[in-house]
Formats: sequence, C-alpha cells, structure tokens
Amino acid sequence: MKSPFPKSIFEIIKIKRFFFESSFFVFLLNGEHHETHKHVLEEYKSKADYYICACLGKNNGSNVDRSPGGMLYIRQWNNLQYVSSAAFLLTVYYEYLNAAQQQELLCPDGPVRTDELLALAKTQADYILGANPMKMSYMVGFGSKYPTKVHHRGASIVSYKESNGFIGCTQGFDDWFGRGWENPNVLVGAIVGGPNCEDKFKDDRGNYMQTEACTYNTAPMVGVFAKLNQLAEKPAKDILSRTSYSFGQM
Repeated sequence: MKSPFPKSIFEIIKIKRFFFESSFFVFLLNGEHHETHKHVLEEYKSKADYYICACLGKNNGSNVDRSPGGMLYIRQWNNLQYVSSAAFLLTVYYEYLNAAQQQELLCPDGPVRTDELLALAKTQADYILGANPMKMSYMVGFGSKYPTKVHHRGASIVSYKESNGFIGCTQGFDDWFGRGWENPNVLVGAIVGGPNCEDKFKDDRGNYMQTEACTYNTAPMVGVFAKLNQLAEKPAKDILSRTSYSFGQM
C-alpha cells in the first residue's frame, strides 16, 4: 500500500505550494470564499485601500504627512520605521493588485495606477539611501555619507580584537557610549530613526530619537529591495526609470 506521506522535502514544497496557490490566492483574489467571510475580507481590503490612498495623497484630505523632501512622516521618534513599513506595504499591495489583474486603485481623489504604488515605494527607498535634502544614507555603511554615531551600545564600544580588557556595563556607558567620537564599529545595514519633519538630522549618539537603529526599520526594506532588484534585472521598465513622484494634494 502506498504511503500517504510525502517522501522528500520537494514533495512537501509542492504540497505547500499547491495549497498556497489553490487556497490562498483563490480565496482572496478570485473571491471564491464562503459567503460568511465576505464582510471580513471586504473590511480588510477597505482598510488597506484607505491606508494606501492616504500614503499616495489621494484620500480626500486624510493623508499621511510628508516632509519637504518627500519622506512620509508620522512622528518625531524613529520615523523611518513607518517609512520602511509603508514602502513594504506599497510593494506588497502592488503585487496583490497585479495578481488580481486590477490595473487601478480607486481612491477618493481619483483612480491611481498600480505602478504608482511601486513608484512611491521606490522614492521612499531612495530617500533612505541618500536621495534626501541631507544627502545622507540612513542605512549605516551604505554610500559615502551615513550616520557614524549610532545609538547602539555594541557599536560604540571598541572591538575585543583591539582591546581585550574587561569592559563592564557601567564602564561601557561612562567610558565609551558617552564619548563624542565616531563609533569604532560600523553597524553595517542598520537603518536609524532618521530625520524630522523638516528633513533635518543630527548625527549624535545621545539623539536616540534619530540615531537609534532598530531591526524593524531594516526588516521591511529587505522585501522592498528584493522586488526592486528583481525588476532591475529585467528589461528596462518605466517604473524604475522614474526619478520623482507626483503626490496628490494634502
């Protein structure tokens, strides 16, 4: 008798892919779901549409604020966490609409082409990487100008390879963290909190609202960069050749 269990990891992947494609996509994109779930899915979609339209400046005045340099702005403390998350959601929703063969998103202030979502995500990624009034990359280690006094205990203390003496918690703070020098260790890949609503940024270790590096700042950008890299490897596309984005009125 043939075993009902898969014999290899490849069969498991095929099974998971089958259920993902046949259940998830059919369920959400094609509308083939139980009628009792319809109102829940419509509510999720309504909230998603509302947020995306607000980011695009097309939500009848209830829009996400922007800095003069074009950065989406929510609040002073670690604003780039919202920028990176918004860029990721814009990228995912772009994929969602394309998979549903929906060419436009109907916002209160008029229809928006799906490629405009990815264009906005790209402008936010460009802003983070240095296309901003400060001409600074807010990803540490990327480009010629980036934060060198990141609010990070490990990065601000000398490497064990250079000094193998004992450094206690208090000593690490008093002797190293409080110094005004550049960090002895470059926290490559970390995205800091970023500038304020006027695109101003002060590279100071004590300025934790702007220089603290968080994993949830960087994590969403992995998906955004992956998508942009995928498109860049294909034949030239208008979506990646844009250098600016025309926002709607606030």
